Amino acid sequence: MANDLQVRDEGSIFWGSFWMLVLSVLLFWLPGLGSLVAGVVGGKIAGGVGRAFIASIIPSIALGAILGFLIKALTGVAWVAWLAGFGIFAVAVGGAAAMVLGALIGGLLAAK
Repeated sequence: MANDLQVRDEGSIFWGSFWMLVLSVLLFWLPGLGSLVAGVVGGKIAGGVGRAFIASIIPSIALGAILGFLIKALTGVAWVAWLAGFGIFAVAVGGAAAMVLGALIGGLLAAK
C-alpha cells in the first residue's frame, strides 16, 4: 500500500501528457489561454518541473509522428511523409510555447 501512495505522489509523465493533449484539443477556441490551462493541469499531474517539460513536448512529437505515418499511407512516398511530419512537429512545438510555460507553472505547483 505504501508503494501505491509513493507512485501516486510522484506523478506521471504519460498522464500529464495525455491530459495536456486532451485539454488543448477541447480548449482550442481559447488561443494561448487554452494551451496555458492545459499545461498547468498536465504539469501538476506530471509532478515536477522536469517531468512537466517532458510531458509538454510529447503531444507535439506524437502529432508529428501520427501525421507522418498518415501522409506516408496516403502518398506512399517516404521522404514526403518525413518532411511533412517534421514540419508539423516543428510548428506544433513552436505553437506549444504557452503549453510549455503552463507546464512549468504546474510543475512548480506540484513540487513540494
